[in-house]
Amino acid sequence: MISKKRLYAFQIKTKINFEENLAHIEQLAKNCGEGAIILAPETALSGFCYQRMNEASEFSKVATERLIEASSDKSIVITMIEKYNGKYYNNLKVFSRGVMVHKQSKNKLFPLGDEHNHFASGSRDEICPFFIDGIKCAAINCFELRFPEIWNLVRGADIIFIPAQWGKERKEHFETLTRALAIASQAFVICADSANDSMAKGSAIISPFGKVVKDDNREVVSSEVDLNEIARVRKYIQVGLE
Repeated sequence: MISKKRLYAFQIKTKINFEENLAHIEQLAKNCGEGAIILAPETALSGFCYQRMNEASEFSKVATERLIEASSDKSIVITMIEKYNGKYYNNLKVFSRGVMVHKQSKNKLFPLGDEHNHFASGSRDEICPFFIDGIKCAAINCFELRFPEIWNLVRGADIIFIPAQWGKERKEHFETLTRALAIASQAFVICADSANDSMAKGSAIISPFGKVVKDDNREVVSSEVDLNEIARVRKYIQVGLE
């Protein structure tokens, strides 16, 4: 397994125009270079556009095809609105080396954001490990970060992704919980929050020892990490992970 990886968290605004959002993500991803592992904020393609849900779902078909192409030499983790059997889901998709390698639907819907009135809840069984370039990974979608039982589902992953649309009123919660997850899981955490005016930002790359790389003034937060750090911390502070 490759020991060094460049990780990226996008911290971008989501505009009304879906095509502009996708094109911006494609351009940023292109600039990240070969082998990059990239995370975009939650619903970065459309936002929570409750009056345009069907339009967003149709656009997700276009976005999926283009992100497969955009990920030909890298990996991109992103969420999008999709409709199945008459119900809408907040779906996290993982594109790696030109293939969609994983998909999970958001299980815990945010009541303050009225998500439960617009989305169906995904199965908890979908929150499971997947692999990027041989690295064991897992993902938690925004509000799911608040639930310890969800943390247990990603325990043992080496990289944990957290896409978010986390409000600025709860910025301290987001930054505290993401760092705590990295320390408790002895894993790298990539968290990407929206840069829209009402959002907390706080996108970061967090090490298994809890070191945080972040910059709220940037669209792209990145760090080259040494994956051997995971084994070192798990050996040094033994909590049952290998």
